[in-house]
Amino acid sequence: MVKKLVAMVVLGVSWMLFGVPSWAQTVMPQESSSRGSVISTQDVDLLRKDLRAKRKELTAANLKLTDAEGERFWPVYDQYIKELIAINDKKFALIQDYADNYRTMTNDQALLFTRQWLDVDIASTQLRQKYVPLVAKVLDGREAATFFQLDRRIAMMIDLQVSSQMPLVDSK
Repeated sequence: MVKKLVAMVVLGVSWMLFGVPSWAQTVMPQESSSRGSVISTQDVDLLRKDLRAKRKELTAANLKLTDAEGERFWPVYDQYIKELIAINDKKFALIQDYADNYRTMTNDQALLFTRQWLDVDIASTQLRQKYVPLVAKVLDGREAATFFQLDRRIAMMIDLQVSSQMPLVDSK
């Protein structure tokens, strides 16, 4: 289950970076019926590092900053990503817990998961709001808006891939 989820995230990022041809070349692993085949924390950590690198690469390719703008922007970006990683740590912990327990969740556990998932979404939005004035100090308004559009698109693409692979809580 989690292996398929991780594969879909990688597929989504590959699609964002390289277009449709990488979709056709990607081989999806078969979902195992065994619950013991959960991806390791080390594998998730490596995937997350790769996603961060691709996110920065994609941002750099689309912002097209001058050297002076880059000197001002990238330290702000790196701090933003550092704070985003902390939020995403919670998200990946939720995903792992969900993958391990979605079949047997009680009503209370399902509601707690829902609240925690929404809390992660709220934290991500609040982080973006916090960084709008910080990015606007180092980039003009159009460039700042472009950055946040790119950031939002990347996040939405990853969220779509993750959400589409998460099975629904068993209703009975």
